[in-house]
Amino acid sequence: MGLGKQVRLNRLFAHPSGHFCSVAVDHFIGYQLGLPAGLRDLGGTLETIVAGRPDAISMHKGAALGFWPRYAGRVPFILQSVLGRPDDTADEPAATPEDAVRLGADAIATLAFVGGRTEAAHVRRVADCVREAEAWDLPVILHTYPRRFEADGSVRIVHEPEDIAWAVRCGIEVGVDVIKVPYTGDPATYGQIVRGCPVPVVAAGGPKTDSLPEALRVASGVMASGAKGMTVGRNIWGFPKVAQALAAFKAVIHDGATPEEALRRAERGD
Repeated sequence: MGLGKQVRLNRLFAHPSGHFCSVAVDHFIGYQLGLPAGLRDLGGTLETIVAGRPDAISMHKGAALGFWPRYAGRVPFILQSVLGRPDDTADEPAATPEDAVRLGADAIATLAFVGGRTEAAHVRRVADCVREAEAWDLPVILHTYPRRFEADGSVRIVHEPEDIAWAVRCGIEVGVDVIKVPYTGDPATYGQIVRGCPVPVVAAGGPKTDSLPEALRVASGVMASGAKGMTVGRNIWGFPKVAQALAAFKAVIHDGATPEEALRRAERGD
């Protein structure tokens, strides 16, 4: 590993715990039900998130150009480079590793939906990103989701351990530096996958839960598995008290707090 990549990865995993609690605001083309309410005022949401000091924030190029200059250097940022949907109705590059370096990003994120007839094309795109990023000593974070095509033509993201293990293996084989993948829902099965992976595994925040305590219970299970952390979107900015949600996730991920204790600490402002 080159020095530049090591410096950038150390920024992302700078917390003394060695764990990673990041926030994603890259919810755009991939979500076909309209713009999420928590991101309609993206500038205001980013202001609240930055104040809470997550380990990184993931966003697309336009959001970085428009909103990030005032926060430059205060929190690491990860450039999301793909516009994609699970059903392949969108699958386009939006940024390159060179863009990421020029914008000051600490890593570039790419996307792969595995399973189905286009699986190899998704994995090839990740491999291309890794190859291009090597020239810049830029870490590549893979956001990967196993999917299943149903008889009625619909597509769903699946969380079965074998499917999650396969998604992680695809990332391993093309040489990414960090893998973000859905949680299986069980610390034991997720832990087996984490232990078999030579690079850090972080869990995707997943669909919006009905309550913050429920989301924190998921986070607690993720950390019990030995994963390096989580990247969370809707289960932070999707709740009315964004600052408290972020503080509670940080308490679980960095300090090993129980969901109940994390909520109490967040409410007190600890």
